[in-house]
Amino acid sequence: MAEKRDYYEVLGVAKSATEDEIKKAYRRLAKKYHPDLNPGDKEAETKFKEVGEAYEILSDQEKRSRYDQFGFAGVDPSYGAGAGGGFSGFGGFEEMDLGDLFGSFFGGGFGGGFGGSTRTRNPNGPIRGNDVEMQLGLTFIEAALGCKKDVTVQHLETCAECSGSGAAKGTAAETCARCGGTGQIRTTERTMLGVMQVQKTCPDCGGRGKVIKTPCTHCNGKGRVRKKKKLTVTVPTGIDHGQTFTLRGQGDAGVNGGPAGDVLVTVSVAKDPVFERDGYDVWCDIPITYSQAALGDEITVPTIEGKVKYNIPEGTQPGTVFRLKGRGVPHISGRGKGDQFVRISVEVPCGLNQKQKEALKNFDSMLADRNYEKRRSFFDRLRGIK
Repeated sequence: MAEKRDYYEVLGVAKSATEDEIKKAYRRLAKKYHPDLNPGDKEAETKFKEVGEAYEILSDQEKRSRYDQFGFAGVDPSYGAGAGGGFSGFGGFEEMDLGDLFGSFFGGGFGGGFGGSTRTRNPNGPIRGNDVEMQLGLTFIEAALGCKKDVTVQHLETCAECSGSGAAKGTAAETCARCGGTGQIRTTERTMLGVMQVQKTCPDCGGRGKVIKTPCTHCNGKGRVRKKKKLTVTVPTGIDHGQTFTLRGQGDAGVNGGPAGDVLVTVSVAKDPVFERDGYDVWCDIPITYSQAALGDEITVPTIEGKVKYNIPEGTQPGTVFRLKGRGVPHISGRGKGDQFVRISVEVPCGLNQKQKEALKNFDSMLADRNYEKRRSFFDRLRGIK
């Protein structure tokens, strides 16, 4: 399977990107790599499909949520999760026009002379808070079966003193005199295309459109303060080492009434002294005695959900692997479980006393070649070698 690129990386947007930002990025890249504009270019065709697949997932809130939590395993059945549908089209491409193309190149900063949009973002509009990343240590069993954990998150909260305005009580932010509250100013610059008007961020208000003359002393005019909070989080069943799940709305507070960001929790799973994980399957090694291997026996097998009994047949050889169906790790999508594989090792006794050695010799002398099938087969093959 070819290694996939992160969908956000494919579209060139941040994980906190809005639906509108994702759509604009898709439209720009889809037009850039469209086969009609790149006839015979296989690389452009591949990128066109890659961009379309990324948009298919990130434009769907449910699929995006699963991707944010579990990565490709949450949206692509070939990665073992079986959750969500695959890529099915290039919706939205038909909406693009030439004005969009020039707008993406020039950003509307040239007065619309090339057909681009002249709209600017409202400097006082709602802004989503940033995501917060953290690490969480888990035992093998906690990751396999899921659990609840208490964690402490450091994030930005809306200042209680000024309610997020950044201005001291009894005062308010004032409209910036230089930009008139737009957050942008126009200047004339000489470019390779001649003298043109260029739109820039206002240096007086930093693009906010407002100036705080008397800042809140609690938050120093920022409108948010950094605090710690304790959360009880539910770790998803079947999560693996290095995977990330999301706590929605628990990140930094938004600005101007914008939504809060998320907390992205990446798990670190400790090695287990008994179990090894292979995808959703579990492996363990169990030593047995020589007599158990020869005569067969009922042995106790540990699993991630408790101990079970298993009957090994007589004549079990070292390295034999038994499969316990459905005793592995539950799929993170909630659909089914892996299996457990038990690898048998036969332990040769050591430190024998004289009596035990004599008994073992007498026992061995009673055995015929037919009791040692592999040994007999080996020496049969040697007879043809000079």
